[in-house]
Amino acid sequence: MPDLKAPPARDWVMGYPMTPATVRLARRHVRRRLTTWQWTGDIDDAVLVVSELLANAVRHGRIPGHHVWLRLAVGEGEGLVVDVSDPVSVFPGFDGGVGAALDGGEGGRGLLVVRQLTVEFEWFPRTGVGKTVRARVAEGVR
Repeated sequence: MPDLKAPPARDWVMGYPMTPATVRLARRHVRRRLTTWQWTGDIDDAVLVVSELLANAVRHGRIPGHHVWLRLAVGEGEGLVVDVSDPVSVFPGFDGGVGAALDGGEGGRGLLVVRQLTVEFEWFPRTGVGKTVRARVAEGVR
């Protein structure tokens, strides 16, 4: 289990408008950031995880006047932590969406992909407004 008290070696946060174009822009930012950091994990997998989480937030977490927030953090031996925060405080499809995807439904496929590419996947309410969805992508699996 990683030491959650130790500060991350690298930490980056960016706010984006709640529009579909955000997902494409964030993919470019994440790829550039991880390449600059010389992160040793699978950058394509990390970009896909970010893309799926942001697309979900933009689609289901949109409230006028609010942004979606993306945080990347890399700590020693912890892999990459991806946090996506939106202004909606619930996540009704977190557990049920995966079953729908497995049964051939349209919803939940992105969450299924995220679960397959990550070693941890959870969500929690944020103080004040909204929630944060957190995923951790393993390091050194290229």
